[in-house]
Amino acid sequence: MPNIKLFEQRQIRSVWNDADQKLYFVVEDMVAALTDSNDPKQYVKRMKQRDSELAKGWVQIVPTLLVETPGGKQRMSCANVQGMLRIIQSIPSPKAEPFKLWLAKVGNERLEEIENPELAQQRMREIYKAKGYSNEWIEKRVRGIAVRDELTNEWKKRGVKEGLEYAILTAEISKATFGLTPSEYKSYKGLAKPQENLRDHMTDLELIFNMLGEAATTEIARNRDAQGFPENKDAAKEGGGVAGNARKDLEKKSGRKVVTSKNYKALSEKKIRQIDKGKK
Repeated sequence: MPNIKLFEQRQIRSVWNDADQKLYFVVEDMVAALTDSNDPKQYVKRMKQRDSELAKGWVQIVPTLLVETPGGKQRMSCANVQGMLRIIQSIPSPKAEPFKLWLAKVGNERLEEIENPELAQQRMREIYKAKGYSNEWIEKRVRGIAVRDELTNEWKKRGVKEGLEYAILTAEISKATFGLTPSEYKSYKGLAKPQENLRDHMTDLELIFNMLGEAATTEIARNRDAQGFPENKDAAKEGGGVAGNARKDLEKKSGRKVVTSKNYKALSEKKIRQIDKGKK
């Protein structure tokens, strides 16, 4: 079955792109939903004629990807969220206006956050609160993001390349801390969708040990002045080992496992039910 997103009772097909690890949406589906056009292909063609700048950058923001259809997989024009929002700016339709107003609002908020970084953290807290997370969990999650940023900034200064090398080092910390790589951890928690964030489904204790592993790695890398990928890989294993030993010690003394299959998918499902109930 294709991955379907509902948009005002219209179906927007989506596909995960392994190349950049992002979710992409079928352009024709989005155009049809926003314009009620009977021929979205022609609409897209005319839209590109009206907007020369969009046409100029079309290849960069709209790759063709294999999408599941009733007749089998077919190559279709797709765009990620950033690409779709750019396309929506060129759709002169009343249905597109709410998106344009939202973009203006988000742009204004982003400028405010640049001037006052504390606003970004406050808005993040509000988003998690709206999803149903407890205040205690939210504080740990926000702190974990800061710890992660400190670690990645350290890696960047020490010559570790973003992307694959970051992912490998992260996996080393996770394996040493929890006995599971992030992909194994997601599977254990029943998180099948690539875009589901593992850390958003960790319990308080899991977040704490995750922070300990990353903070210990940062400290070891600094004290050793680790340079390049191999040296930082050793630091990642040892930093994760610090958290792993602490986890095992707690499990032994408490008689309970830290790693759990529990996830927070029920929170979002509950929120959806509340929204649907409010529409009735």
